[in-house]
Amino acid sequence: MTPALVIFDCDGVIVDSEPLTLNLLRDDLEQRGLPLEVAQVTSLFVGGTIAGVATRAAELGATIPEGWVADMYARIYALLERGVEVIPGVLQVMDMLDRAAIPYCVASNGRMAKMEITLGQHPALWARMQGRMFSAEHVAAPKPAPDLFLHAARTLGTAPAHCVVIEDSATGARAARNAAMRCYGFAPHDTGAGLGAEGAQVFHDMAHLPELLRL
Repeated sequence: MTPALVIFDCDGVIVDSEPLTLNLLRDDLEQRGLPLEVAQVTSLFVGGTIAGVATRAAELGATIPEGWVADMYARIYALLERGVEVIPGVLQVMDMLDRAAIPYCVASNGRMAKMEITLGQHPALWARMQGRMFSAEHVAAPKPAPDLFLHAARTLGTAPAHCVVIEDSATGARAARNAAMRCYGFAPHDTGAGLGAEGAQVFHDMAHLPELLRL
């Protein structure tokens, strides 16, 4: 079924910002007594919030000082301001959605300030997403709760059953499942087993997404 609304995650789906953030987290947590490989940081934290990172890292033995969350956001923003690339192929998917008159939006656990930095670096992308950006700041609970996706669907006047979510994290895929929305899991670097375990249909190249969306 062709969707009535496509909901994109931001980091790792629209912009390639995750490697920068994950390496920064790895280096910081190692200094705080929690040495992890990037793959472990990815598994533990991708798709969550920085506040969630602080809680989980402390549970695992890291020494997380007061003010760490605010400091980490500032460091991440400064890093992302140096430049992030758009995920190859995603703009072409959006072009096809425009031609098919299918609305789309972005729904991210990241703050609006972060999307202003990452999406704002690409003026054409930023312009087309105006009025279509939703952050976990807007709802009571972030992903994996369904709140954010349901808020986006409600705002844009679409029933959850007619929405499709594009995610790259198990956390996001679980949120889609909790919202009773179909999910396509983007896994360009691995098998996508974590996405599949949450019920997402896994794909590995944005060039394959139009076919999945029946465009």
